[in-house]
Amino acid sequence: MNKRDRIIFITKTLERLYPNPIIPLDHRNNYTFLIAVMLSAQSTDKKVNEITPKLFDMADNPYKMILLSVEKIQHTIRQIGLAPTKAKNIKKMSELLISNHDGIVPSSFDELENLPGVGHKTASVIMSQAFNVPAFPVDTHIHRLAQRWKLSSGKNVKQTEKDLKKCFDKKIWNKIHLQIIFFGREFCQARKKECQCIICSKV
Repeated sequence: MNKRDRIIFITKTLERLYPNPIIPLDHRNNYTFLIAVMLSAQSTDKKVNEITPKLFDMADNPYKMILLSVEKIQHTIRQIGLAPTKAKNIKKMSELLISNHDGIVPSSFDELENLPGVGHKTASVIMSQAFNVPAFPVDTHIHRLAQRWKLSSGKNVKQTEKDLKKCFDKKIWNKIHLQIIFFGREFCQARKKECQCIICSKV
């Protein structure tokens, strides 16, 4: 199967399995979505969804969040990896949203990536899912599957993102990145050294 055929097969398979993928992180608005994505780094969506309801009950906007101490935020998210650093970033990010953006999550890559704790991947998730701007966030699942499916050399996530953007139509970036994540979790896990899932076994 050549690369073009692989891409068609992968796209059709993912569309059949996940025709309407939904954002796996629970949130109430763009602000809480940004926090949930920040918390998901080096953690699972399941764990994030377990701890964010309590945090969002206390503060679901930056004006309420800045009233909480860093220690209070850290205690609330203590089960999440890198909690001390994330708590500080949440507080600083909220302060900057108020001072620089009138408390509103900005809708540009540059402005998002200038916020504490917001890297390119987090900004890409927000731009794609909150603002429907074409982006291709690359997490560990996507990085792994892109290599297994021979769509990228996989030298680093930056290269993987560049390669995948060339493989798939820009119109489906926002959808297919979620489809790949769900497929990786369900069928093509990292613990499998030689995966024989329904895609790997064909491509």
